[in-house]
Amino acid sequence: MLTLSFDFWKPMKRFASFFVILAASLWGIDGILLRPQLYTLPVALVVFTESAIIVALLTLFFIREIPAFKTLKRNDWLAFTGVAIMGGAIGTMAITKALFYVDFVNLSIVVLIQKLQPVFAIFLASIFLREKPKKIFYAWAALAIIGAYIMTFGLSLPEISPENKTLFASLFALLATLGFSSSTVLSKRALRNIEFRHATYLRFLMTALVMGVVLLFTGDYNRFSEVDGSQWQIFLAIAILTGGPGIFLYYYGLKHIRASVATIAELAFPLTAVVLEFFVHDKILSLVQWGGVAILFYAILRVTRLEK
Repeated sequence: MLTLSFDFWKPMKRFASFFVILAASLWGIDGILLRPQLYTLPVALVVFTESAIIVALLTLFFIREIPAFKTLKRNDWLAFTGVAIMGGAIGTMAITKALFYVDFVNLSIVVLIQKLQPVFAIFLASIFLREKPKKIFYAWAALAIIGAYIMTFGLSLPEISPENKTLFASLFALLATLGFSSSTVLSKRALRNIEFRHATYLRFLMTALVMGVVLLFTGDYNRFSEVDGSQWQIFLAIAILTGGPGIFLYYYGLKHIRASVATIAELAFPLTAVVLEFFVHDKILSLVQWGGVAILFYAILRVTRLEK
């Protein structure tokens, strides 16, 4: 069997920023080119399948490192369960559902809303981890939310109706942001007694188990026969490009650069999405919406600088 060794990566520390940029760009490709093509399938089935494929691939590397998980205590397992539920299940299902509105909304908005994650993460950490932010944080957080609103709806009030797909897509994107932010807070506890590479594997494994339970309750497991050949190729592409490998690249780069540098490098995610959305779907944000993007990015940059 294969074992996972990171000795090869040691001389590559000088390219740490590039690894973060590459990982973020891959996530942009996922959001615009790959995941939306699965919109005919149930969301729960999509999330379970991609998690299961990633677990199967990573198991080839981690099979000899299983004993490392035996040292985990009950609270560690509870933390990973929380990460799987909030990030792996709720967060991923919500962002997937938001991206399934591909024929109705500008997917760049869905991706850009994810930049609110630092705001949610710091706010949740102040509640559950008692990591109190500076008072100025709330001002920058409010400005970020205002920027996100302008980016999504412009300067007008959104129409609340079943026909307003942008409203529903943005709400699902916000739910995803909340889920991923909660997962980030829980990860601080989950990573206490385990290496991040083991934690990455365990995160996908627990997510696959949680989504398996969801499939049983929803009955969506009966719809595997609807997955055609091209969609299986999409699943494999997500697993190979943006799943395990993408996360490994991101965390390796993040380990060797400052948070402020990482914040800039991560802009490759929304920028890739905006470019692809224009060339693939011929959609672009209006001038007013770009103003909202500028406000959002500036506020998030200020929020990130407040973190120690």
